[in-house]
Amino acid sequence: MSFEIRFSPESEETYDAVISQLRVTWGDSFVNKFESKVAKSINTISETPLLYPVVDENTEVRKCVLHKNCSMLYRVFGNVVLIVCFWDNRQDSL
Repeated sequence: MSFEIRFSPESEETYDAVISQLRVTWGDSFVNKFESKVAKSINTISETPLLYPVVDENTEVRKCVLHKNCSMLYRVFGNVVLIVCFWDNRQDSL
């Protein structure tokens, strides 16, 4: 059973910010690799949403590390996975 994937407005904003920063710093080739990694991770999450660890017990937010510097945070609601945001791992902790 595949879970439906939805994106919060914050996830769309933070994704665009990450992509812009990567494009400036590393170029289009790196952006393409990152986008591929995100797509593969979303596919994995849609099939097995409880795979990644919970990082906040109160909100049940889970963390998928995409790169040493970036993670995708999400929550599971029934058969829906909500992508909450993309997080720069170099920031202060969650």
